[in-house]
Amino acid sequence: MVKNKSYLATTLGKRKSSIARVYVSQGEGKIVVNGRDFREYFPRGVHQYVVTQPLELLKVQGEYDIQVNATGGGHTGQAGAVRLGVARALQEIDEARRAELKKAGFLTRDSRKVERKKYGLSGARKSYQFSKR
Repeated sequence: MVKNKSYLATTLGKRKSSIARVYVSQGEGKIVVNGRDFREYFPRGVHQYVVTQPLELLKVQGEYDIQVNATGGGHTGQAGAVRLGVARALQEIDEARRAELKKAGFLTRDSRKVERKKYGLSGARKSYQFSKR
């Protein structure tokens, strides 16, 4: 869990059904997700890349320690939620970074969610095979 110390920024990120609470403090670049190193928590390289995208864009990889509590959804949703939370935190620390983060699309919440299954169909949109005779 989050230890009681002074944070530069505390933000929230959401994606699909995942929620990530992000706490940023001055440090040497450690990223901890649910008490584990983010490389251990997100073993796929794509997810690791997504989490560190805002830091690499602003070239501040070694300046901040980031602590995250991620809940709900799967790894892809959680990685996207962490990215949004980190981008919002970096913007909160320095408002001048907003334009760069906004241009890269990191401050926009991805509102896509799983479409519900409809009655009479085999999925959200997929139907059973039609037989004329």
